[in-house]
Amino acid sequence: MSLTNPGEALRPCRPTPNCVSTEATNLQHRMAPLPFHGTAERAQADARAALLQEPRMRLVLDRPGYIRAEARSRVFRFVDDVEVVVDSTAKLVRFRSASRVGRDDLGVNR
Repeated sequence: MSLTNPGEALRPCRPTPNCVSTEATNLQHRMAPLPFHGTAERAQADARAALLQEPRMRLVLDRPGYIRAEARSRVFRFVDDVEVVVDSTAKLVRFRSASRVGRDDLGVNR
């Protein structure tokens, strides 16, 4: 994976069902990466804007090629971690979304 900022990689999903990732190898956790056209900077700006449209989403880290964010659930205030990697060579946006606690999130991270 070639990134704007080498060394950034998505953390793997735990075996529990409350995580999805474009890097997962099993169907329970796997989601397809999103292709983009144009520049990596534009793709990252679009990803950032999409994240910030979500209620209770907070950016924790935003640097070239990588975004980390936290989303809080409305009722119980549980925190989900979201990571986005913009792969400038493959022209793909890769991502991971995982609940910090519990076992099942009823598909919320999808």
